[in-house]
Amino acid sequence: MKDRFFAYIQYEKRYSPHTVTAYRNDLEQFYAYLQAVYQVAEVKEADASMIRSWIVSLIEENISPRSINRKLSALKSFYKFLIREGEVMMNPMSKIRSPKNPGRLPVYLDEEKMKRLLDETEWREGFQGMRDQLILELLYATGMRLSELVHLNESAVDFHSDTIKVLGKRNKERLIPFSNRMKLMLNAYIREKHRLFGKSDFLLVTDKGAKVYPKMVYLTVRHYLSLVTTVDKKSPHVLRHTFATHMLNNGAGLNAVKELLGHANLSATQVYTHNTIEKLKRIYKQAHPKA
Repeated sequence: MKDRFFAYIQYEKRYSPHTVTAYRNDLEQFYAYLQAVYQVAEVKEADASMIRSWIVSLIEENISPRSINRKLSALKSFYKFLIREGEVMMNPMSKIRSPKNPGRLPVYLDEEKMKRLLDETEWREGFQGMRDQLILELLYATGMRLSELVHLNESAVDFHSDTIKVLGKRNKERLIPFSNRMKLMLNAYIREKHRLFGKSDFLLVTDKGAKVYPKMVYLTVRHYLSLVTTVDKKSPHVLRHTFATHMLNNGAGLNAVKELLGHANLSATQVYTHNTIEKLKRIYKQAHPKA
């Protein structure tokens, strides 16, 4: 049943490979717990008390509420699948309450630091520097995810409409506009890439002309962010958070930012309004006579 479930979420539900892998690990972990503690061989034989016991064991291991909730999401999906297939009649997850996630604001860079990063950084010479700069500019100017950036095709760039077609989660496509600055940068980069390696499907390539990979992009971003900030987290996602926060701070509507980020619902985007409110509080305290 597990293999059928993973095929179902991958090919019918179109979950990302990352989510499928995470769900597989979560279910294997739950299977191992049931066998070790209760000598139960199948998840369908588990009840709500066993699931609660597993949650307690995860908490005792100092697993974060966010990670525990991800594991519970895997279980919820699996039990829904088992009910659909007629393997179980009752869903024990209906009696389970998820741990509350602590409020955590997204990490982002202020506009001054981003200006220093993009306008004053000394990039590497030649093609490598052009690519590094384009990676940072694309992540900040579009707010796309790391996985979306890595899989960008050259054909996704439309110079007539000044948009990039991004393939997001669950294979949902969205169009993101780009500026004249980005247009010039893309044109120059693509010309140089063609000169060195010929035409290829992927927009971003390594020094040898192969498709870039996530770790390479992550290390590139981390290196350049370390030049302008001391925050612990220096990942591509920080630039996505920075994009969203700066858009809202400068008057963009919440729904527009939601569409640009490719969020399925507005609640995922609303977390960025907290950053905006914090900025308003600081301005209020500095400016209001009675603050």
